[in-house]
Amino acid sequence: MKLATLKDGSRDGQLVVVSRDLATAHYATGIAQRLQQVLDDWGFLSPQLQDLYDSLNAGRARHAFPFDPRQCMAPLPRAYQCLEGRACLQQAVRECQARGAELPEGLCRAPLLQQAASDAFWGACDDIVAPSEAMGIDFGAGLAVVTGDVLRGSTPAQALDGIRLLMLANTVALRSLEPLERERGQGPLQSRPATAFSPVAVTLDELGATWEQGRVHLTLQTIWNGRKIGLCDAGQDMDFHFGQLIAQACQTRHLRAGSIVCSGPVGPKDAAKGYVSIAEKRCQETLQDGQPATGYLQAGDTVRIEMKGKDGHSLCGAIEQVFPGDIQS
Repeated sequence: MKLATLKDGSRDGQLVVVSRDLATAHYATGIAQRLQQVLDDWGFLSPQLQDLYDSLNAGRARHAFPFDPRQCMAPLPRAYQCLEGRACLQQAVRECQARGAELPEGLCRAPLLQQAASDAFWGACDDIVAPSEAMGIDFGAGLAVVTGDVLRGSTPAQALDGIRLLMLANTVALRSLEPLERERGQGPLQSRPATAFSPVAVTLDELGATWEQGRVHLTLQTIWNGRKIGLCDAGQDMDFHFGQLIAQACQTRHLRAGSIVCSGPVGPKDAAKGYVSIAEKRCQETLQDGQPATGYLQAGDTVRIEMKGKDGHSLCGAIEQVFPGDIQS
């Protein structure tokens, strides 16, 4: 099934069920108001949502209305925690090379994970908000899963059983602030203002055979200012699958329902086939006057991230964001 959260003036929004073709929606009011309620009681509430989803797809839902992704918050507007991984080693390698840093020890043995802000996510069509272009505003196309409860010490195979929903993600980074944070010996904080998620989150059964061993074997597409810059097979290009990411996170503690685990930027291993962040593109360029030719986001720039199923239809809807310009004081 497909779920979304509509803006209603509150912090957590209103849960709706969305049709498979993303054309119509139906309020889930009689079942649950918010997605976190469903995650907390998945075994009881998700079958009821599935029944509503089946009725909506069959045209039997009495109060269906047109679905508008512009009215969506993130499917889970705020979460108990959000972890960002590095599922694609090549992207991590290129980032290290770009700043002249050594590769982290054990990079190939276990996935890297870091905490990300989770108190307020951006909706798929919300503006990218940043104080200034000078901060080096970048995007990062990837995938994310929302978990149920996952027990401490779960194996990667057991961790896969804890996945409830899949979404697309755009991790926005302020590249000019990263060196300062590294100098202080801290992980990304100010340099990661927020993450945006697709308008719709989907259960794994919607993926069919394209979901295999913790990976989605579909094409993730990134478009910057109307030009395709990244086309990758998300399954082939992820070195670590979601079960491994989740198992790494719960080695010493439980993960509670509503935890979000992001893949980090997912792009082609062959740099000639495209890129999923501006930083990655800049890594490939010959310096001109000491600087790469490609600059970071400027006022009016747009970013679109989408994944289509085998039927050619959008799976989770598209992330479509614009950077309107510096925040006016």
